Amino acid sequence: MDEYSRFVDWDKMDVSAQSQDTKELTCTDLHELKQLARQGYWAKSHSLRAKVYHKLISNIPCRTVTPDANVYRDIVVKIVGKRSSSSLPLPEFVDDSLVPTYCLNAEGAGAVRKIILCVANQFPDISFCPALPSVTALLLHYSRDEAECFEQVCRILACNDPSKRLIDQTFLAFESSCMTFGDLVNKYCQAAHKLMVAVSEDVLEVYSDWQRWLFGELPMAYVARVFDVFLVEGYKVLYRVALALLKFFHKVRAGQPMESDSIQQDIRAFVRDIAKSVSPERLLEKAFAIRLFSRKEIQLLQMANEKALQQKGITVKQKSSVIGTLLNYRFSVFCVVFLRQNVHLAVHAENFKSEIVSVKEMRDIWSWIPERFALCQPLLLFTTLEHGCSLSRFYSHSEGHEPTLLLIKTTAKEVCGAYLSTDWSERRRGGNKLSFFGTGECFVFRLQPEVERYEWVIIKHPELASTGSETENHAQAASSSLSSSSIPSDPADRLSPFLAARHFNLPSKTASMFMAGSSECIIVGGGDGQALYLDADLNHGRTSHCNTFNNQPLCSESFQISILEVWGFRD
Repeated sequence: MDEYSRFVDWDKMDVSAQSQDTKELTCTDLHELKQLARQGYWAKSHSLRAKVYHKLISNIPCRTVTPDANVYRDIVVKIVGKRSSSSLPLPEFVDDSLVPTYCLNAEGAGAVRKIILCVANQFPDISFCPALPSVTALLLHYSRDEAECFEQVCRILACNDPSKRLIDQTFLAFESSCMTFGDLVNKYCQAAHKLMVAVSEDVLEVYSDWQRWLFGELPMAYVARVFDVFLVEGYKVLYRVALALLKFFHKVRAGQPMESDSIQQDIRAFVRDIAKSVSPERLLEKAFAIRLFSRKEIQLLQMANEKALQQKGITVKQKSSVIGTLLNYRFSVFCVVFLRQNVHLAVHAENFKSEIVSVKEMRDIWSWIPERFALCQPLLLFTTLEHGCSLSRFYSHSEGHEPTLLLIKTTAKEVCGAYLSTDWSERRRGGNKLSFFGTGECFVFRLQPEVERYEWVIIKHPELASTGSETENHAQAASSSLSSSSIPSDPADRLSPFLAARHFNLPSKTASMFMAGSSECIIVGGGDGQALYLDADLNHGRTSHCNTFNNQPLCSESFQISILEVWGFRD
């Protein structure tokens, strides 16, 4: 066997990865490297994969003082002492019950714990890092000794390129990534999301497992293939693969009864046994067939989610105490989940009342909204039954609130509406001229006679637009001036909104006509028609197909309003 075999139990290792092919990798072009990683060029040679990992990790830009192999040799005896490595307690920022050994032998399994303890000694700022045991165990398969593995792990943790996110190291970063994943599921896996909403009490709790699927449940052959591409392309790959896992889970289990009383346990079991239904190549093929937002756009969404969590009191560094960071983490998870469940409690017959939608219908709508606002509770801002049919009063009650939810019931008992991302006061920026504003998070929907949601056309058809240079320049500036722990609190210095139309090279302005308002009317969606048009008396309206949402008419094309409500989001 090769020089990287010390910690490997070859009886457990996939036969396809045992080749001793001595081929080399000389490619330096990033585009070509991406293709080779996706194709599994080094996946069938253990020694080649080890050399490629070393090369890629050595090229990661790191902080000036980054612990290396010599540091490990200096500290390991002092930290570990004479204790048995197999029983070493892990630091509180990882889950001691979830330390995968993959295809490691007994020496390797013990070495993982030693390395993690030494990493904790050198990185005191880490407060929560659930992926660390998996990453350490994986890299140990491709290391000559413990010190070499320690150095590679440290380089990944010490990456100081603000535009290159690798492993979450704080609870804030982890939890915001869970919210971001939930947002992506909502947009790219709508059938699976609908199932999650139907069978789980709390969707965010299910999505908080997404990193566990990758760095805990996936078998060795799969996680290694994911890691091949991750080292080349970065964090976005993890979102892609997790979305693909959820798509496959829904496809394989659709229509079948749950195997346990927990959807979380069912998904974990599916991922552990994924070899029964999906090959590593098919998983990656599915992952890269998903047309995700740009890396820069996802970064803006991540920052927005972090800001929302900070406003809820979730911090970057959990308080150190005898109780420990992990208990703080669990308490924080409880807080976030409880906040989310409060919404479901608020949308309840005893304390929620709408003259347009039922409790169940409002819960369905709530499952569509971005995760950072699902932490809030619904707040009735305006209703024609109480405030009258006046557009000026509509504006006076709605302004100062962002986002808002518009609900309409027609005299024919049809129900439709819109989720509107931006404060209605923005309409004044156009002066007396009717002008459109808002972002691609807006969507329109109908509930009666049947349920249908229509999102921004660019989400389902990204080929209609490419991200422009302004996106790249803006996001680079944002990432270089902002860290995950320093999000601006001054509203005048806000982040550029997620899915702002100016970030995209759109085929025409009609693709971004989200919302507009004047003293004469309200319009939602535009281009070859309007998704919603409401007159100044909030009495009559029209609906038709429009280019912005590529929607069908939301109700009768010309309708009379029976009741109109505007809902806000209360912290």
